[in-house]
Amino acid sequence: FHISNLNESEDYLKRFALCCRGQCNPIAALLGGIVGQEVLKACSGKFMPIKQWFYFDAIETLSDEPLPIEEVKPIGCRYDGQIMLFGRTMQSQIHQLNMFLVGAGAIGCEMMKNWALMGVACDSSYNNQNNIQNNEQPTTQKSRNSGMVYITDMDHIEKSNLSRQFLFRSTDINHPKSITAAKAARAMNQSFRVHAYENKVAPETENIFSDDFFESLDGVCTALDNVEARLYVDQRCLFYQKPLLESGTLGTKGNTQVVVPFKTEHYGATRDPPEQSIPVCTLKHFPNAISHTLQWSREWFEEQYKQLPDVCNQYLSLPHDAFLHTLATQQNMKLDSLQKIKESLVTEFPQNIEDCIKWARLRFEDLFTNKIKQLLHNFPLDKLTSTGVPFWSGAKRPPTPLVFDINDDLHHEFIESVANMRAEMFNIQYDKSIWKSQKLIEIINTIKTPKFQVQDGLKIPSTEEEAKEAANNTNNSNSSFIDVDQECELIINDLPKPITYNKYSTNPISNSDEIPTYRINAMDFEKDSDSHMRVVAAASNLRARNYSIKEEDLHTSKYIYILGIAGKITPAIATTTGFVAGTICLELYKILQNKPLSAYANVFTNLALPLFTSMEPEPPKFRTTMIKKKEWKWSQWDRIDITDPKLTLNELITYLEKEYNVNLSMLSAGVTILFSDFMNPKKRQERLNMTVPAIFESVTKKNILSSQKYMIFEMLVTDIDTDEEVELP
Repeated sequence: FHISNLNESEDYLKRFALCCRGQCNPIAALLGGIVGQEVLKACSGKFMPIKQWFYFDAIETLSDEPLPIEEVKPIGCRYDGQIMLFGRTMQSQIHQLNMFLVGAGAIGCEMMKNWALMGVACDSSYNNQNNIQNNEQPTTQKSRNSGMVYITDMDHIEKSNLSRQFLFRSTDINHPKSITAAKAARAMNQSFRVHAYENKVAPETENIFSDDFFESLDGVCTALDNVEARLYVDQRCLFYQKPLLESGTLGTKGNTQVVVPFKTEHYGATRDPPEQSIPVCTLKHFPNAISHTLQWSREWFEEQYKQLPDVCNQYLSLPHDAFLHTLATQQNMKLDSLQKIKESLVTEFPQNIEDCIKWARLRFEDLFTNKIKQLLHNFPLDKLTSTGVPFWSGAKRPPTPLVFDINDDLHHEFIESVANMRAEMFNIQYDKSIWKSQKLIEIINTIKTPKFQVQDGLKIPSTEEEAKEAANNTNNSNSSFIDVDQECELIINDLPKPITYNKYSTNPISNSDEIPTYRINAMDFEKDSDSHMRVVAAASNLRARNYSIKEEDLHTSKYIYILGIAGKITPAIATTTGFVAGTICLELYKILQNKPLSAYANVFTNLALPLFTSMEPEPPKFRTTMIKKKEWKWSQWDRIDITDPKLTLNELITYLEKEYNVNLSMLSAGVTILFSDFMNPKKRQERLNMTVPAIFESVTKKNILSSQKYMIFEMLVTDIDTDEEVELP
């Protein structure tokens, strides 16, 4: 390190000297992640170590000018290291932050740790509450004055989480992630104010994460594992004009993105191409790899043990009128739903483990014998394509129907795992020794499987295009709704009343003669549950045997499933999560100081290579609109706010003419058109004198909730002078 002219570097040396004793947790976290990965490289001999020196600075997080001594002088508290860097005023800002953390997984836990150590929402002047979670929303004004971290996650802790989510312990398994993470962070800093939820952040929870909720926030941080959820949170931040701290990992790869209102583009402004999925026809009829059979088996599990109970429980729990209303909203699916309900609650309703074994045996015959015979009937082994090439060639493997044999270990495993899961679903208790007894063979021998009958009119798609066409034909079927409704009515009349199932209920109030209490247990698939994976692995291997694909044992199947099937999730690594959580927390310092765009950084890393890159965020894309012969540049952060809820449609039209010199051609809310210049003149005249909210309620037949503060409308407008279409935010 050489300085040729000391006077030119005086400011740099002064800043270095002023902050050399300071310390902040984000720097410790990101450097800890890097060092941890280097230690793993040395121990394992895997990946490329860092060569020579590694230099990192975050000078842009400091104030533009050195702070006065009074600001950075230590005050004898746990935050002195941070105060030396950013000053007392900023530390007070950090104490009073209202932040929303979406997700309590690997990154979420690291973020909670960082925030607790930074002092986010740790105002010691406020009498901290002991409770982590309650059913009521904390008072907005109170949290506004004192700071609060809100955290939400629907998931519960699994054993596999313990290797990378360090706020959790083995005693926390099966406990809610959000509540456990909140308690662990509180243990690090007793002043940490946190409120935990177990709710998904989605349109259906907007009554919880409401307008008031988002308006009270200073920022949002996402720690999610899917793009769909990220995009929804991004839209909420875009609407309420809130900063968003976004980060993600993929093994040793990590990235961060900071979103600042009006300064950067929002998260959804650019999108990655969709991941390639397994074609439907390959999955259903022509698998050629164990990953295909695993995905097929996983979907079958979801259908039988989750979707089926959910449909049945709708019938068992909803009042009759409400159930009929739900069916009416699913016209294309209601006959199928009712048939499933009848099968589960009437024709195939199990009373004991023998019934469950019978059901499993019949499923075996249907899935691995009859369906394969039907496929070979449609596509014989000697079939040729239109070009003269054998149909069963290349990726298409000719299948072989299986002949059931209880002495075959795989056949036995399927019967045992599937029947056991069905017994659990219907709350049936039984002696587990049956699986190794002669009684099982006796039960199997008494089961009569129906003789296979060819379905001549059944069409099986052989390409992805044919599969899509078949799906569209199903959705747009022109079959008579009258016939469907009549058949549905017959099934409904045959169904026993829900209250008749109370005798099977395990509910303490099951002796009630008026309230239906019986429910079927719906199974949410858990890859760490051996009973769940046994079903998936057994079904997958039987299908693999159909198609001469190499079979895999339970543990290998689970490994393949986790790596390639479970939402394309690569397990998080603690080193990468530490790095990205520390890096994105540095951006929070910049947001609090209202730094210019050039100070922010989106970071990309691969700790394995190693690779560290950062780039300035893209500014929002602006559009230019001519309003009253003047240019108006606006981005997606902009909008037109109308604050008068009693504004009539006529007054809105007048307002647009006066302020923007445009005519209103169409007004819509989502997919609902509320006004258009081509609508019926009588309707048009009626709506002109109605308020816009009243028009919305009249057209949609939905009441606006009293807690709802905002409504979003889209407009189509034209310039009054030129009659050309004008774009408005």
